[in-house]
Amino acid sequence: MKKSAIAALATLIAGPALAHTGHGDANGFLHGLEHPVFGPDHLLAMLAVGLWSGFVLPTRFWAGAAAFMGAMALGAGVSWAGIGYPMVETVIVASVVVFGLLTLVSRRDQPGWITGASLAAIAVFASAHGHAHATEAAGNAIAYLSGFLISTAALHLAGIGIARAVATRPLVQRAMGAGIALSGLWMMAG
Repeated sequence: MKKSAIAALATLIAGPALAHTGHGDANGFLHGLEHPVFGPDHLLAMLAVGLWSGFVLPTRFWAGAAAFMGAMALGAGVSWAGIGYPMVETVIVASVVVFGLLTLVSRRDQPGWITGASLAAIAVFASAHGHAHATEAAGNAIAYLSGFLISTAALHLAGIGIARAVATRPLVQRAMGAGIALSGLWMMAG
């Protein structure tokens, strides 16, 4: 009787067996290329990291993308090692809000420790993205991750390019950051 009650409770609180489903196939290089572009949480998060990097790091614009992509690959490794990531989907959606807020409030002349803390936050959230995608990957997972990294880099570069194009207009920066953060809140609401 006690074991049945525990099993029933575990069933009620268990998450899905495959994290981050619902964006289509997760098999091979082409699906890896497609997912970041057609998954709104990833599209917005990766664009926001590029925007933040372009606005805040004019000479080291690559640092945000490098932190994100490196941590995303580490998160994938954690998944492939069989280590779970509690509330990974919640962390992914929260990344959209946080990256939007970073874009909204950050500036080029901010103290270095704030920039360092922002890069650390980018890495922590990126590890969740990598973990979720490695967990859902099927078939040729290395090809999927490779395609995913290429699309991620392209979206970061797009964000950096947009930021550089509007860098002299702080209201545009704030509007983009607020729009991304509000989109993340909307995703959280379901």
